[in-house]
Amino acid sequence: MENEIDPQAPVINVQVANADDCLVKVDEGKYGCIHYKRRCKIRAPCCDEVFNCRHCHNEAKNSIDIDPLHRHDVPRHEVKKVICSVCDTEQDVQQNCINCGICMGNYFCQKCKFFDDDVSKNQYHCEKCGICRTGGQDNFFHCDKCGCCYSRSIKDTHVCVERAMHHDCPICFEFLFDTLKDLTILQCGHTMHLDCLKEMQQHHRYSCPVCSKSICDLSDVWEKLDHEVEVTPMPQTYRNKMVWILCNDCENISRVQFHIVGHKCDRCKSYNTRQIRGHPSSSSYTSSVSEEVVH
Repeated sequence: MENEIDPQAPVINVQVANADDCLVKVDEGKYGCIHYKRRCKIRAPCCDEVFNCRHCHNEAKNSIDIDPLHRHDVPRHEVKKVICSVCDTEQDVQQNCINCGICMGNYFCQKCKFFDDDVSKNQYHCEKCGICRTGGQDNFFHCDKCGCCYSRSIKDTHVCVERAMHHDCPICFEFLFDTLKDLTILQCGHTMHLDCLKEMQQHHRYSCPVCSKSICDLSDVWEKLDHEVEVTPMPQTYRNKMVWILCNDCENISRVQFHIVGHKCDRCKSYNTRQIRGHPSSSSYTSSVSEEVVH
């Protein structure tokens, strides 16, 4: 159910460790690219072409100008050769150039074949994620069930969702595990892009697009809806009509009086509910007739 009442929900950020990918601005003519400051290029093992970094490769090889059958991402861990940006010497992956001796990246990960001069990101390699992340290893822990690194501040409070990061954002459909963008965790444990969440809230949608649970405390909204129900009498025909509802927040099934404004859960008092068909003992009760979810 749509509602124009804005609960002013706070948006929580910096709960998920970003992948090694933080866009940087560098002047033309200097080393690196828009993605990283580094003094080397990579030879992509998939197409044997040279690119500044794996993101430059992926953007070029997945553009609309490329035949869909030939679009692909570079397998980062399979990179074997790099080219020094100072002396153009092609060589095996290593931190210092074998010819001119220059350091090709102050941060270097042999496992990810990753170079970056901007160590202010506090990069670290997570063995369980299998990739480098930013934010500092001391600030994050790896949740084995969720399959990702989260802030230590939510270690004992976050809701575990199996492989929570190993799927696409439910709004923009970009893969989340190694996304370049900031992420956030919802109360239900599902993850999405922070910007996608903010845009969703701008459109007055306050339920998780995956499981439909409320994304924040909406008790003030429920009180306003109580008042709306009280001042909106139903026609005589519908005053005694009872319906079965499923609460998206607490998953309780209850039988309540039908009302056009919304249906309130008997257990948690939430209006984030949907009408279901028949008695819960009926085999058809899970078939949804209509949804009335507070967004």
